[in-house]
Amino acid sequence: MLAKMSYEIELKFQIPTNRLPSLRRAVMTATARVENLSAVYVDTQHEHLVNAGLSMRLRGTGPAGQQVWVQTLKAEGGSAIKRFEHNVALGGPGHPVLDPRRHDGSEAGAVLEKTLAAAGDAVLLERFSIGVKRTIRLLRKDGSLIEIALDEGEITAGGESLRVCEIEFELVQGSPATLLEVAQRWMERFGLLLDARSKSDRGYRLAIGKTTVRTAKARPLHLPPQSTPQQSFAAMLNNVLSQILPNAGQIQEGQFEPEHLHQLRVGLRRLRTILRLYGSLSQQLPELIEAEVAELFRKSGAARDLDAMAETLWPALKAANAPLVEIPPPVSNLTQPNVPTLLRAPATQSLWLALLRAAHPQDEPQAPSNSLREVLATPLRKLEKKIRRADARFATLGDEERHQLRKRIKRLRYAAELVGSLWPQKPVQKFLRRLQKAQTPLGQLNDAVVALDLYRNLARQDPRAWFAAGWLAARKEALLAPCNKVLAGLAARRGFWRR
Repeated sequence: MLAKMSYEIELKFQIPTNRLPSLRRAVMTATARVENLSAVYVDTQHEHLVNAGLSMRLRGTGPAGQQVWVQTLKAEGGSAIKRFEHNVALGGPGHPVLDPRRHDGSEAGAVLEKTLAAAGDAVLLERFSIGVKRTIRLLRKDGSLIEIALDEGEITAGGESLRVCEIEFELVQGSPATLLEVAQRWMERFGLLLDARSKSDRGYRLAIGKTTVRTAKARPLHLPPQSTPQQSFAAMLNNVLSQILPNAGQIQEGQFEPEHLHQLRVGLRRLRTILRLYGSLSQQLPELIEAEVAELFRKSGAARDLDAMAETLWPALKAANAPLVEIPPPVSNLTQPNVPTLLRAPATQSLWLALLRAAHPQDEPQAPSNSLREVLATPLRKLEKKIRRADARFATLGDEERHQLRKRIKRLRYAAELVGSLWPQKPVQKFLRRLQKAQTPLGQLNDAVVALDLYRNLARQDPRAWFAAGWLAARKEALLAPCNKVLAGLAARRGFWRR
C-alpha cells in the first residue's frame, strides 16, 4: 500500500518594498508566531529531480543547535496552486543525513525511485540552501482555516544569494474559494504580486548561475474519461495557468529572457482557446474575462513580434544585402505598455485570481447527460467546418482573412492537444502533425505580411526601406504555393473525433 501523501494548496505573492512595513504589522497579530527556518535542497549535478518535477529537502525549524528536522519530497499536483508532498519527521537536535529511501511507498517516492534509477550512479548533492524568518498568522473565515506566512531571508548557492521577501496563503482546511477570497483582499490592500515561482525554482537556477527561473512550457494533459465536462474544463484551465503564471511572475520582476515572453503568449493563446470553445462549461467565469485576456494578449504582442522578426526575417534580409534591416522602434510603433508594468497592474493580478477561481470550482458539478467526448468534440467540429470553408477559397482571401484562418488552425491544434487524451493516440498525433505542418508556412506568410506593412511605412521616411519591402513582397507571393499545398493536405483528412 502506498504511503499517504498530503497536498498543499497555496498562493504566494511578492511584496512591494514600500508596503512591507504595513504588511508586517498586519501579519504580526497577538497570536502570531515567529519561526527561524533553514532548508537544504538536493539534486544531481544534472538536475534529474527538478527535470522530473520533484524537489527534495531537509528543513529545520527553531534556534541553531535545537532545530527539529523534517525531510520533504514534493511533486507537481496538476494545478498552479497545488502540489503533492510527502513529509518524514526526523526530530532533533542534530543535523540529520538526507535519505531518499524515507519516501519509499509514497506516490512521489515511486517517481523519485524511477528518476534516480534513470540517473544511474549520479550522486545527490546539496544545490542550495534557504534561510528565512517566518512570521505565521492563522486566519479563520467561513469555516476555513488559512495560514498566512511572511518569509524574509535569502537563498544561497555557490557564494551567490537572492533575497526572499514574500507572503504565502496556505489552505489548512476548508474551501479553495475562501483562500482565493482572502488572498484577493490582501492583494488589493497591499499591492501584492502573484508569483507561481517557488523558492526551489529560484534556488535551482541560482545554483547554475542564473537569476531567472526556467521558462514554463505547455505540458501534456490527461483527462480521465469519467470526468464531467466541468471537471475537464477546470483541468484544462489549470494546465494553461501552470504555463502562464510562472512566466508572468518572472517577467513582472523586470528581469527575463525573450523565451519567457514567448511562452507567456503561447499560454495566453491556449487560454483564449479554452475560454472561447469551452467557457460555457464553467459557472465561475466573470462575463468579460475573455475580452480581458484578449486585451492582455494584444498589449503584450508588439515586443514579441519584433523578437520574432529579429530571429528570422532580419538575418534573411542581411543575407540579401538589404541597405536597411532593423526597424527603428518609433517607426515600428512599439509604444505599447511596458510588459512588466502591464503584468504588475492590479487589473492583471485580479485577472489571475479570477481564472484560479474558475480552475478550482467550489461546487461539485453534476454528471453530464451526454458523453464527455461528444461534449468536448462539438466545438472542434464547428471550428473544423469554418477552417474547411476558408481552405476552399484560400487563393481569394485577403491578408486579414488568411490571418484568421491561421489563428483558427492554431486554436484547433491547442484544443486537440488538451482533449486528445480521450481518443486513441495514433489518429490524434497524426491530426496534430497535419495542423503543425499547416501552421509553419501560414506563420511565415503572416510574418512577411506584418513586416511588409512596417517597411512600407518606413519607406515613406527612409527610401532605403524599399529594398526590404520589395524583397518581402516577393517572399509573400512565394509562400502562397506551400500554403495551398499544406491546406489541401489538411482538407483531405477528417478530425480524429469522427473515427
